[in-house]
Amino acid sequence: MTKQLQATVVTHGGAGGSRDQDDGCVFAARAGLDRLAGGGGALDAAVAAVVALEDDGRYNAGSGSVLCLDGHTVEMDAAVMDSQGALGAVACLQRAKNPVLVAQAVARTPHWLLAGEGAERFARTAGFAIHHEISERQRAKHARLMATLGGQEPATPGIANRAFKDYWNYDTPPAFTPCDTVGAVVRDGAGNFAVACSTGGSAPSLLGRVGDTPIIGSGFYAGADGAVAITGIGEHIVRHLLAYTVYGWIAGGMAIGEAVRRGVGLLPQEIDVGIIAVDRTGAAMHSNREMPCAEERA
Repeated sequence: MTKQLQATVVTHGGAGGSRDQDDGCVFAARAGLDRLAGGGGALDAAVAAVVALEDDGRYNAGSGSVLCLDGHTVEMDAAVMDSQGALGAVACLQRAKNPVLVAQAVARTPHWLLAGEGAERFARTAGFAIHHEISERQRAKHARLMATLGGQEPATPGIANRAFKDYWNYDTPPAFTPCDTVGAVVRDGAGNFAVACSTGGSAPSLLGRVGDTPIIGSGFYAGADGAVAITGIGEHIVRHLLAYTVYGWIAGGMAIGEAVRRGVGLLPQEIDVGIIAVDRTGAAMHSNREMPCAEERA
């Protein structure tokens, strides 16, 4: 018989965010625990937590997703995975309120990842309504980004602002002269693990850009020994298969706190990165930037 463990939900609101937003992460973690208490499994709890973060509006996911460079398009990625075989993801999904719910629906199909127009058509088929609402907060953030891209200071570390104009691939002409993620990891009382992640994309980015969030082993991983979620600049995270690398250390017996610290240390200090993880013994979170986060136990 499986030993009963203490149910745990850990959430984050993105590396580089403000700890003033910890309250949203606490609310999300408690939403996950409530789902467990209501009879849901680890994956249900992880998804419930991420839905709460998507609906908050302060994080770069769901209702708070950043605008693409054209000032209108929103492209979102999300993924789910658990230790019992569930796996689903969406990339470059448009016009959906909760991408993590669409990713969970993908996990019930013959595929694990749907992207772009196909992902949006699937969302409609699965019963998710068209949703495209842009808040004043999103518009203001976009205006600040465009001002930055028009200046000399790089908006993205190591990339010249000019590159976004040189490779512009939107329908509208460029208007300048120029990452965040949310996630949850869960351990339920039966010792099952799950992870769910969602992002509103990177700013700035070309149309169709996909980061680490929907890529298994890079932005997320869950298995028999734990669950890991990553936040930060995806172009750097994928090069380290960071989620699977950290999971491998945990599975090999490394203390979970050491594993997440070591994972963050793989990337240069100038690159935003944060990690949350849970295993059979505990939970840990670490980032090289401020990162809103929370841990709640039943």
